[in-house]
Amino acid sequence: MCSWSGAAPRRSCVSPRRSPARTSERTCCCPQSRVRCWTDSRRSTPPRGQPLTDGAPAPIPTTRCPGSSRWSHRRAGGCPAEADPVPTERGAEILLVGAGVGGLTAALALAARGLPVRLLEAGSRPGGKAGTVEVDGITIETGPSVLTLPEVFADVFARAGRRFEDEVQLRRLDPGFRYRYPDGCVLEVAHDPADTLANVRRVLGPAAEAELASFLDYSRRIWAAAAPHFVMGPAPTWPAMVGHAVRHPRALRAIDPLHSMAAAIDSHVREPHLRLLLRRYATYNGSDPRRAPATLNCIAHIELTLGGYGVQGGIHALVAALVAAIESRGGVIECGVTVDRVLVEGGAVAGLILAGGAVRRGRAGVVNADVGWLRDGAPPVAAHLPAVSAPSMSGWTAALRAARGIERLPHEVLFSADYDAEFADIVDHDRPPTDPTVYLCAQERCHGLEGWVDAEPVFVMANAPAEPADGPRAPQAWTALEAAVEQRIRAAGLWTDGDVLVWRRTPTDLASEFPGSRGALYGAASNDRLAAFKRPPNRVAGVPGLYLASGSAHPGGGLPMVALSGLAAADCLSRDLGLASAG
Repeated sequence: MCSWSGAAPRRSCVSPRRSPARTSERTCCCPQSRVRCWTDSRRSTPPRGQPLTDGAPAPIPTTRCPGSSRWSHRRAGGCPAEADPVPTERGAEILLVGAGVGGLTAALALAARGLPVRLLEAGSRPGGKAGTVEVDGITIETGPSVLTLPEVFADVFARAGRRFEDEVQLRRLDPGFRYRYPDGCVLEVAHDPADTLANVRRVLGPAAEAELASFLDYSRRIWAAAAPHFVMGPAPTWPAMVGHAVRHPRALRAIDPLHSMAAAIDSHVREPHLRLLLRRYATYNGSDPRRAPATLNCIAHIELTLGGYGVQGGIHALVAALVAAIESRGGVIECGVTVDRVLVEGGAVAGLILAGGAVRRGRAGVVNADVGWLRDGAPPVAAHLPAVSAPSMSGWTAALRAARGIERLPHEVLFSADYDAEFADIVDHDRPPTDPTVYLCAQERCHGLEGWVDAEPVFVMANAPAEPADGPRAPQAWTALEAAVEQRIRAAGLWTDGDVLVWRRTPTDLASEFPGSRGALYGAASNDRLAAFKRPPNRVAGVPGLYLASGSAHPGGGLPMVALSGLAAADCLSRDLGLASAG
């Protein structure tokens, strides 16, 4: 069993839901569904800055109906019907490689079906990139800091007969983000989009408010058209998308695939401060807004309209809740076990080969590791994987022990003087930016974590290139980036003379910790219009018994996306075992 002391909080809270006063029942737009749909509505609004604690029941987990702006109760995840039947004996365990969020999600979905699962994790604790570090008795989160689309996790726990609001306590942060611009402008983003628009009007004027409102409507339309086919369903294929485009030409136009994010933003928004804010959402999947398809402008809808949350106790409290649910269903998690490669016999998965040569036999393998790890370590598998794509951006990250007394919001973004030049450094020239934009997360305010008596933990991040294919970058490159990051934080008045970095991790460190990733945070970059078709699907065709559940597989990186990847992998495996669909 995993020697990990994290405990899942068990509080009553409420998950994001739609106000009954603003909803109406309709016949569902999904032909396969026999349940009812609700029209989109505004989020509920518990007391500002407080955890969601009114104890109201959560809604049934929801995903978009194809071709509609309404939500249905059809569950997330999915798998194409074509199957390679799992050939090994039914009594063998299902083995999973990696206890990141994708691996944990897949393990829980499979264990909830009564399947015997064993998850092997090389690290000392579960979580993957959603990790923590202990510094002088204080727990500091070192990974993702915002939870979006919490209904995805509601579905994950519902599959195991659990209520998300009983497992994880969300925190509504209001305002959540403060954007600081080089010209001295400061703009705050609230949880409620109406409040954000009011802030934009106050700071930037009514014309800017109208531009953002129009852009959010455009972003919403992208999400409504794209989510069922690029996110919630199986990995997209050319034949499927061509057929869909023929049947639904308006949906194809709505996802805006022929423009870049930046070009589409500039066509909708003239206000320069808003342009920077909206460009930044490309970094949420490690991409370059100058090159990434405008379809990714749906991220603005997810963040600014649907909303992001903190998690009481940190994102690792979500990890702890997943672990507890898996173990309650009989699943086994082993930490400190390094898997060297997947064992393939007779063209099908037969188990895993551990570091040192020991073999663990199993009927199937779910890989929650970077696809590059499979390419590097399993030649019989590599031939069945898509061609290597350019990696997404990485990140230089650190933890600041910051003196108390400075007024901070949960999230602060300190923009560089030339945002496009920053992307040019990273993507065009493959070097750390000389003038980085810096992201800060005050973890006491965001997640309710406890800091030191005289200081609070602040997570620090700057975008950076992944490691070169031919070896690690010179350490001096990261030293220079660290100095530039410190200078930017000091210039914003958020670093005092007594503050000190107590932990740091470079892309070189990430590449070592997560083999095959080259330090990329989100798998392959989405810097071309065909990116969605290049991500590996969740079932590896031609290798029966092999499934992918990670940010480098469909549908991509980020907490809700890797959870969807885990659900999709579990659905594929279940289908191949002849079990009924989870949806």
